[in-house]
Amino acid sequence: MTGIRSTADGAAVGGGSARSTSAGPAFAPDAEVADSAARPETRGIELIDDTQRHGRARDLFLIWAAPSVSILNLTIGASLILLGLEVWQAIAVILAASLLWILPGVIAGSGPASGTAGSVVTRAMYGILGNRLFVALVGWFIGAVFLSLTWLASSFMGADLLRRVGLQDPVWVPIGVTVVVAAVTILVAIFGHGLILRAYPYMAAALFLIFLAVAGFILPTVDWQYSAPAPLTGTALWSSVSIGFTILASTPLSFINSPDIARYLPRSTKPSHIAAATALGGAVPFIVFTIVGVLLATGLSAAAFDVGIDVALLDLLPGWLGPLLVVGVVLNTIALNAMTAYTSSMALQAIGFRLRRIPAAIIVGVVGTALTIYLVLSSSLLEAANLMLQFLVVVSGPAMAIFVVDVLLRRYRYDGIDLFHDTRSGRFWYSAGWSIPGITSLLVGGVVTAVCLSTSVWEGPIAQLTSHVDVSVPLGMAVSALLYAALLRTPLGKDGRP
Repeated sequence: MTGIRSTADGAAVGGGSARSTSAGPAFAPDAEVADSAARPETRGIELIDDTQRHGRARDLFLIWAAPSVSILNLTIGASLILLGLEVWQAIAVILAASLLWILPGVIAGSGPASGTAGSVVTRAMYGILGNRLFVALVGWFIGAVFLSLTWLASSFMGADLLRRVGLQDPVWVPIGVTVVVAAVTILVAIFGHGLILRAYPYMAAALFLIFLAVAGFILPTVDWQYSAPAPLTGTALWSSVSIGFTILASTPLSFINSPDIARYLPRSTKPSHIAAATALGGAVPFIVFTIVGVLLATGLSAAAFDVGIDVALLDLLPGWLGPLLVVGVVLNTIALNAMTAYTSSMALQAIGFRLRRIPAAIIVGVVGTALTIYLVLSSSLLEAANLMLQFLVVVSGPAMAIFVVDVLLRRYRYDGIDLFHDTRSGRFWYSAGWSIPGITSLLVGGVVTAVCLSTSVWEGPIAQLTSHVDVSVPLGMAVSALLYAALLRTPLGKDGRP
């Protein structure tokens, strides 16, 4: 057991002690929370003592690679061709958007620095009460979108595969696939970090092999002489480029949960190493398989887009590879959604619900399953993915910008004990529990993003004035970042304190 010290609210904390706050104990007994792949992880947002830290920064590469080898990358890549872009233009947009992966890498280092989840670290940005609202609305919205979209992909493809062998019920088959995949996903989330650390490298390797095999069979169908039917120029070109960038940017910008996955690393781990492993783990498969999606679309007919990219893709593959692709999609779904459910369960605790992490993970799974079933019965994968990913940036872009600015200004100096001190005398109580700089920057950045957004159901006034050029991501993030930095008038000292 490590030494015990007193905090401002009179509670004693240490490696084996327990202190309760409204959001849960700062520390939990060591025996209950050992990080093992063989049993469920009961630790939630509780602080991780230095004696329980383990792992290396490079372990994060494969942990992030497994969720990123996704059928959604193929779908989104194909949508760039539907927007009217040439192949080289689509690839340029993909490479530009991939640079945003450095942002979840930068904020990931706050996990080991603080010893707790990102949904607790953001108390430094929004205040104790403001953070509860932020996590409830922003964190949960992001989690719900990705849970539903990836479960949606596996539901559509699993249902189509079963249809080919005679199970054709259009309602109960996709619902059944959703429920089975969701149950396995939540089971992984219940076992938590230890299982994720152990299993994801193997899942990443299997997914790379499956998707590379799929890419090999796609290549002969590629139209290497492809040219857009009506080449875009001027404002029309910039409109398609900007809309495509917004869709692509939504993926890296959504991972404000990256500190949760890194928080078990030793405190001495270099933030630059954490950032590189996280960013490359997400970006490499993102680039490779989104470009494969672009190439796939060049050889598809208009009728193929009408039936759905997922169905058209199965038609292109030999009989033995189609089922293997579905297995890969399910594996990726489990990898991405188990991580999402895992971090969302801690978000529930950070909001203030008196729940242990495992019941919280089950609640997350039930909500995500219900939303997925609704989408399965009401939309196509391409339609749902593009629309929901575009709207996602309204909250994820400003939130990511504020997080990155705070990390850079504090230089990763987050005191976990202070973050759990949630009374009026606490450091992060700010103004009646709210941080004016953080909340103001988030709201203003969200509004700026919304008025610049261009989607099929919402056209912001700025997007209208610019003839559908969507500058929502760069402008919304820039406004949030600059405003937050400006409102933090008091320079932060060497300990990260004003």
